[in-house]
Amino acid sequence: MTYTWWYLARSSGVVAWALLSTAVLWGLLLSTRVFDRWPSPKWLTDFHRFLGGTAVVFTGVHVGTLVADSYVHFGIADVLVPLASHWHPVAVAWGVISLWILVAVEVTSLLMRRLPRRTWHAIHTSSFFLFFTSTLHAITAGNDARNPIFAMACTGMLALVLLLTLVRLAVPRTPKTSARAG
Repeated sequence: MTYTWWYLARSSGVVAWALLSTAVLWGLLLSTRVFDRWPSPKWLTDFHRFLGGTAVVFTGVHVGTLVADSYVHFGIADVLVPLASHWHPVAVAWGVISLWILVAVEVTSLLMRRLPRRTWHAIHTSSFFLFFTSTLHAITAGNDARNPIFAMACTGMLALVLLLTLVRLAVPRTPKTSARAG
């Protein structure tokens, strides 16, 4: 029972990272319009939102189990204030920064219809920074970076996100046209 909280913290952190990474990857697939030929793009956007929301839940579990664990003794300030932790302060700070960016992205996504589009888009674009800070946190704070499967997952996801980001930047977006136009 001694290590239960620690294992829950580690596993929920890995799942949160995987969900967040997949949400960023899915968002890139949507923004590059890879799925434009599919019949129902609404469910594709809903899936992107589901991935982001579920990442928030698992991040909450990750943070909560870290505070509940008695091995490292994380306090509330340690998980909410960058560099407040005495245990690997820089590695934990990347996680804290990721937490705050994730909260900003999710809250503004929920309020998207009430915000100016430019404001929402500027905050939502910080998801790229969130992906990189959370990956850096996962690699530097956890023992799982030594696991070859996790290392390959991180490398693969980094490569995919970078590739799709380059595609997104290189291919100009054209406005969707109506089926009636023409």
